[in-house]
This record gives sequence, structure tokens and C-alpha cells, in this order.
Amino acid sequence: MKIKLIGVIAGFYIVNALIAFCAEPALKDVFKDTFLIGAALNPWQFSGNTNAEGQIILKHFNTITPENSLKWGNLHPYPGQYVFSQADRFVEFGVKHKMVIIGHTLIWYAQTPRWVFQDNDGKPLTREAVLERMREHIHTVVGRYKGKIRGWDVVNEALNENGTLRNSQWLKSIGEDYIVKAFQFAQESDPEAELYYNDYGLEYEPKRKGAVEIVKKLQSAGVKISGVGLQGHYDINRPSAKQIDETIETFSKLGVKVMITELDVNVLPTSGPGGADVTMRFRADPKLNPYTNGLPKDVEERLARRYAELFGVFLKHKQTVTRVTFWGVSDRSSWLNNFPIRGRTNYPLLFDRNCQPKPAFYAVVDIVHQIPE
Repeated sequence: MKIKLIGVIAGFYIVNALIAFCAEPALKDVFKDTFLIGAALNPWQFSGNTNAEGQIILKHFNTITPENSLKWGNLHPYPGQYVFSQADRFVEFGVKHKMVIIGHTLIWYAQTPRWVFQDNDGKPLTREAVLERMREHIHTVVGRYKGKIRGWDVVNEALNENGTLRNSQWLKSIGEDYIVKAFQFAQESDPEAELYYNDYGLEYEPKRKGAVEIVKKLQSAGVKISGVGLQGHYDINRPSAKQIDETIETFSKLGVKVMITELDVNVLPTSGPGGADVTMRFRADPKLNPYTNGLPKDVEERLARRYAELFGVFLKHKQTVTRVTFWGVSDRSSWLNNFPIRGRTNYPLLFDRNCQPKPAFYAVVDIVHQIPE
């Protein structure tokens, strides 16, 4: 009798969880008249191995981006050797579920093997040789998914915080025109694909000015640039809504679209500057990981207000903003649990560790009805 009662109770909770899941509105339907809503996926998620997160993906999102599967180091680890299996599964997942697929990323200062810039003896290659390796890689990758991947983050994070070009190996080996060349090669590979410049921290004026110069140089060179990706790795207090508003407006005036490409909201205290510089790391400190047993109600409410504020800005610019993509699906799989400090418990997304919608989810849904047409 006791076992039977336990089974009945368990069944009750399962049924109610399913009812709750079915009752909540799908984000892609809530924003169907404004912009695409998506998430960045890891291989476990698009391979069907995470059931709860898989349900969220299929119900709520109509566009997907890979976290790492299309980055150079994963896809092209050695000269002449491509490993397409993981990327193919990602694209097949998107095609199967009729989602808009975004390619991330072709050219980045990180996760690019050293052999791209060196000969067999470890000596630096000439500009022409590195350009040829760039061209071959872009033509091969973009060409393989032509007609399936709608848009590409062609160049990712090329700027320093002061707006100057990051002293990456791409800059050292090719020169300042490496960005123009990358976009040229991508355009050659798939003339119909949308092509983006993607970066974090563009809400701050010096870096924003650097991105504006990149867009203008591409336009002056007659090279296609469809939009700029604002990564949206925000903190709970910064940048301000005004800064985000001004940034979207700035790029709109250049005639390009804006995508919010990697949205999450850090709720934990962090030493040093915010942003998403992957070279930034700090030592673990209990003071910087205060919510290991759950997010306090007041912080949960602040997070909800922050998300409502952000989506209020995005909706204001719905003629310019074409996509909002979260960097992750639920809190349990967010990269912010390990960046910039490993082993923390962060709460940056709309779905909690049990894959249930948070107050921030409902705040985002509600804001749609508060914005004038």
C-alpha cells in the first residue's frame, strides 16, 4: 500500500509538471511578430541526450547557434583534416526541426590552432600563405552548409576595449585587412548567407566606435555585412538600458541589422571588468559564490526586472533587432557556472536547473504586452 501511494504521489507531480510545461507560452510564439528567439546548443543538447533541455529547445526556440561545434579548433584541428561529424549533427538537428541555423564562428582569436599561422618547422607563414589557409577554410566550411546555415558570425571579437584592433595572430599574420578578407571569402562561398560581425562590450562607447569603423570599412570595400551581433553577456546592473538603446540605434543608422547573439545575465559578484574575454580568469572565493543553495527572492526579482528592461529595449528596436539568442538553455548548463571562476553556481538564464521557467521568463513574456505598437 505504501509503495502504491508513493507511485500515485510521484505520478501526480509528473502530471502536474507536464501540465505546467504545456501551459506556459512558447517564447517563439510570444515574439513571432518581432524577432527570432534562440539558444546556443552544446553537442549533448542537439544529439538528443538531455531530455528536459531538449523539450525547452523544441518548444521555445526557432533559431539555434552552436557553442563550439563550428569553431576552427573543433572543425579543422590539423592541416587538411576536417572533422564534420559534430557540426553535421548540429545542422541536421536544425533542418529537421525547421529552425533558422546560425554559424558561429569562422574567424576568432581563440580556439584557432597554431598550425594555421606556422609552417611544418613552426616558423611564421607569409601573409599570402595565411590568407590562403583562411580562404580554404571558409570556402570549405561555408560551402558545405550553403543553403542550410542562414547567417555566419564571420569575425568574432576582433576589438580591444578601447576600440583598437586586438593584437591577434590574425592581425599579426595578415594585417588590418584580415577582417575584409574574411568577409570577402564568406561572401564568395555563399552569396545568399547573412554575414555578421560579433562582439561583446559594444555598449561602451570606445569599443562601439571601433565596431562602427569595421562596418564602415566593409561597406566602403563593397563587401557584404548584414548585421552586427551584440553578444549580450550582461551583468544584473550593467550596461544600462540607455547604453544598449544607443548602441542598437548607432548600428541601425549604418543600415545594418542587430542581433542579440549570446544573451545571459550574470547575477554573481565578479572581480575585474565584466564582459566575455575568455582569457579572463580569477581564483575561487566563497564571497564570489554566495548563492550555492539557491537564489534569494530579492535577487530573483532583480533578475526578472533586468530581463524585462532588456527586452523592453529590444522590442523598442524590433525593426532593427532580428534575433535574440540566449547563450545556453538552462542555468544548469550555462558557461557562467565556470567563467570567469570555475565551480560557481550562477543563475543567468530564463530556465532554472530543473528546467522550469523562472520569474524572469514570465517577466519577458509580460513585457510584450506593455510595449506600445
